[in-house]
Amino acid sequence: MNRFSTWITFLRKTVKYLSLTILVLLVLANLFILISGRTYLYKGIYNTYLQGRTAPGIFDKEVFYNATLHKSSKSLAWKHNSNKIKPQLTSSEIETLEKLDISSFLVFHGDTLIFEKYWGKHNPQTVTNSFSAAKSFVGLLVGCALGDGKIKSLDESIGNYLPAFANGKKKAVTIRHLLMMSSGLDWEESGKNPLSDNAESYYGTDLYTHVTGQEAIEKPGVRFEYQSGNTELLGFVIEKATGKQLSSYAEEKLWKKIGTEHDAYWSLDKENGDEKSFCCLYSTSRDFARLGKLINQQGKWNGKQLVPEAYMQEFVSNPTMTTEDKVPNYRYGLHIWTYLGNTSHPVYYCRGILGQFIISIPSKNLVIVRTGSKRGKNIYLPKEKEHDKAYIEKYKFKFGHPDDLFTYLKIGDRMIK
Repeated sequence: MNRFSTWITFLRKTVKYLSLTILVLLVLANLFILISGRTYLYKGIYNTYLQGRTAPGIFDKEVFYNATLHKSSKSLAWKHNSNKIKPQLTSSEIETLEKLDISSFLVFHGDTLIFEKYWGKHNPQTVTNSFSAAKSFVGLLVGCALGDGKIKSLDESIGNYLPAFANGKKKAVTIRHLLMMSSGLDWEESGKNPLSDNAESYYGTDLYTHVTGQEAIEKPGVRFEYQSGNTELLGFVIEKATGKQLSSYAEEKLWKKIGTEHDAYWSLDKENGDEKSFCCLYSTSRDFARLGKLINQQGKWNGKQLVPEAYMQEFVSNPTMTTEDKVPNYRYGLHIWTYLGNTSHPVYYCRGILGQFIISIPSKNLVIVRTGSKRGKNIYLPKEKEHDKAYIEKYKFKFGHPDDLFTYLKIGDRMIK
């Protein structure tokens, strides 16, 4: 009996100690949030950890206010594959895709949807988060503004549009530098760190103040360093140049003109606030594919040049600079990823965290869309090979690309043969 009482006393003390410890940690955490001004963490914690997740998800639309991009008044449905024998995924391919929590996989050849499959609650009407695939959409809108004469040159200082960049070292940052992801600004890029600039931009309520407060720490135009802040600044440049809200300009110049069948939604930082241009465009997989087709057609749709052809040629070219892993840039154009491993069939693609892909292969008239909740691992130059010129030359085109990209390319190529 005494032994039992001792255990009860021990357990009570332990529970009391743990409760007190948790309370102290919560108080300290709240003090840190309040003193640091990082109040966005409350929303971030509630919508991730308290929902059983450790990061944002593809169905976050209702978590935020949104701007609507209305669908085309002349919606044009994709043609469907009329072949009696339709391409299918093999059991091995299905297993590979499902390991990465896939939601949709679609293959288009020209105007025809030749393969379409959805998983879980995803279906043809589901709108899903583009995450950073939206960056390429913003890149296309820069081309539209350039074609409209609203932006005079890609090589003008963004200080011409944003006062915070009109003086000092920041004045050296141009629109081209932002497009190249080589601004030299002090943005901390992370999809996991709750204290990163990405987290504050995703859950915060004052995007303009946050992104215009960045400081110049490197000479721009020298080194590729992927930063979501670059895209957010481009969004504000477009707005200042055109005098229109980003989503309104996007709707007018592209979304309504490419036959979209559904409205799209762009997350805002607050009610009637600013678009998260670095991410968070919600659309159906079929309508996302239209952006891929637009890229395949060098910015042209139904015979009309929506994005200047000269700009589209620059858009997919690789600016001369080194990357963060000290190899020549073969992976990125002006806000679009490029894979040039097969020079006869270059691949251009928009991508976002958790495996959002809009893949364009112009020479094959092929578009592949993949959405989901996991992405493969990026292929980087191993440190022990940094001085191995032969190794770098052999694999130079693969560095910086996620390994699952090559699975999607293989499947799409098989399906159109």
